[in-house]
Amino acid sequence: MTDKQDIRTLSAKALPSGVLRLDFDPDMAFQKELQRRVDEYFEASDRPKRGGLRLYVKATLILAFFVASYLLLVFTAQNLWQGLPLVIVLGIMTALIGFNIQHDGGHQTFSPYAWVNRLAATTLDLLGVSSYVWHWKHTVIHHRYVNITWFDNDINLVNLARMSPHHQRLWYYRWQHFYLWPLYGLEALKLQLVDNFKYIILGRLGYHRIPRPGGWKLVLFIVGKVIFFGWVFVIPMLFHPWWVVLFYYVVGGWLLGAALVLVFSLPHAVEEADFPLPQPDTGRMAIPWAVHQAQSTLDFSRHHRVLTWLLGGLNYHKEHHLFPSICHTNYPAISKLVETTCRDFGIPYKEHKSFWAGIVSHYRWLRRMGTAD
Repeated sequence: MTDKQDIRTLSAKALPSGVLRLDFDPDMAFQKELQRRVDEYFEASDRPKRGGLRLYVKATLILAFFVASYLLLVFTAQNLWQGLPLVIVLGIMTALIGFNIQHDGGHQTFSPYAWVNRLAATTLDLLGVSSYVWHWKHTVIHHRYVNITWFDNDINLVNLARMSPHHQRLWYYRWQHFYLWPLYGLEALKLQLVDNFKYIILGRLGYHRIPRPGGWKLVLFIVGKVIFFGWVFVIPMLFHPWWVVLFYYVVGGWLLGAALVLVFSLPHAVEEADFPLPQPDTGRMAIPWAVHQAQSTLDFSRHHRVLTWLLGGLNYHKEHHLFPSICHTNYPAISKLVETTCRDFGIPYKEHKSFWAGIVSHYRWLRRMGTAD
């Protein structure tokens, strides 16, 4: 499989949902042994796999700072020196809601109760991004086909950049390691104002078809957008000029977009990650699903407690991909089991020791993908 035309031949192998189907090697020895060790850990420690007091206290603090910074920005700030620090805090808190509340809710790990998880997941709709689209794009497609070219939409930046060695190189990609960084910040604005509507109307995510929402799912999409535009634009414009509101929206949205892209790029779009393709003769991946997750995903700053707290454990990204149904507060503990099991099975445990090391590796990967083959 070497070009776009080849992916279209897999349309007949789509799952009932419309998502393209791709099979992995059926050997589950590594996955079963890893699952056994993790299950033993939870039995011995008696820790909850979902939710927990630590998570709820953190979520409460984040929401409190989010509401406080918003109220102060809209009703108190009178000049740039007051407003700019507040919108920076607001943008950061928005990202932390996504990392620590919505992400766990979307994976059904924020709480042992389904309705609480749904409530946590819908915080994304209130932030202007559809939780329905996110479910298909992230939970279903990205987690199933991470770093597989044309299957994983997160590395398919059409005509903007080259993230995979299997994508065609365009002449202007030679500068992508420079021009992409400021563009990363526009990702949240693009999702809020353009992409979500496009995905819903077209019923497609790249080469994958997704069902259009109906009933209460459509109501949630519409209500979420109305509430988002209300608190971001309508209410502030009652107290401030439109251009001031727009300026702060762009600043806060840029911070949110940059945080989202970097946190989800450093584990995958780096030099050390694998970008395998299906076997040309069978159309199947040559390795098992769990092995693929371990080899295509890296951790970073595993021992940085503050960063782990802020990012909702997403710096333990390998653990998240292997155990998406376990709450992120457990990742530091089970990472030791994942590392040991990988080594026992001869699978390299890839990681970056620091956030900065991940940034450097991502920069080098962008530069490498932009050069001539």
